[in-house]
Amino acid sequence: MAKLSIIARDSKKARLVARYKAKRQALKAAGDWAGLDKLPRSSSAVRLHNRCKLTGRPRGYMGKFGICRNQFRQMAHEGKIPGLTKASW
Repeated sequence: MAKLSIIARDSKKARLVARYKAKRQALKAAGDWAGLDKLPRSSSAVRLHNRCKLTGRPRGYMGKFGICRNQFRQMAHEGKIPGLTKASW
C-alpha cells in the first residue's frame, strides 16, 4: 500500500485541477499564456497520476475499474466484480 501522504497529495492535486478547470479552459481559448503562468502548477491535469482507489498503487492501474491489477485479481477471485468470469478454453 502506498504511503497515506502520497494518496492525500494526489487527491489534493485532483481537487485543485477540478477547481481551476474552467478558468484554464477560458485562458487557453483566449490565448492568454501569461495568465496561465500565474495559476498554480498543480492545477494542470497533466500532473495527475492514476492511482488505485483501494491501495494507492501507481502502477498496473486499470482505468475501467479504477483499481490496480493486484486488487482486480483478488476481487475477481472473490467474486466481488459483477459480470466477471474466469476465462477457460
